[in-house]
Amino acid sequence: LSPPPADDTPLRSLPLLAVDVETTGLDPRADHLLSIGFVPVDGYQVQLAGAGQALVRQTSAVGDSARFHGLTDDALARGDALKDALDATLAAMCGRVLLAHHAAIEVGFLNQACEQVYGVAGQFTVVDTMALQFGLLSQGFDDEPPQGSLRLWNARGQFGLPRYAAHEALTDALACAELYLAQVAELESVRPLTLKALLKR
Repeated sequence: LSPPPADDTPLRSLPLLAVDVETTGLDPRADHLLSIGFVPVDGYQVQLAGAGQALVRQTSAVGDSARFHGLTDDALARGDALKDALDATLAAMCGRVLLAHHAAIEVGFLNQACEQVYGVAGQFTVVDTMALQFGLLSQGFDDEPPQGSLRLWNARGQFGLPRYAAHEALTDALACAELYLAQVAELESVRPLTLKALLKR
């Protein structure tokens, strides 16, 4: 497997994989991973040809969480085995940085899946667009971003990006990728940056 990019990789050539997961809740130890969507980003370009999505086969009902993600028990019953969905995601992530909005959710569920399938947690280099947005909105000493401004759709709105239907893994991964490119354009308005500058945020 290819190692993740070095910290001194310029953003103009940085390979990332924007990832979003849909789940039955927020606790990786208690809740279930339902779907994974991903979209590659190479430097300043989204690579739609490499995008993918997998539904994870479930043997139990998704319950009230269906109100948020819209995934039905019937659809999930026809989904992929967890190992197959995880293998496809990790293959796409090979040599790339994991990009996500509020990345603790994606990292938590992917780590739990890796432990369940392979017996070890994943090792990911992570860039979090929510953390980047916090930095962009908190330039002063005591600045606090306005309430709700760090949410994915509100952050996109601050850059004039369109609003998509939420809670669909592939769409949300694309939305994260587009937000990242807008953020990088602002962050690099003074000088070119490397991966290291994003990892400090």
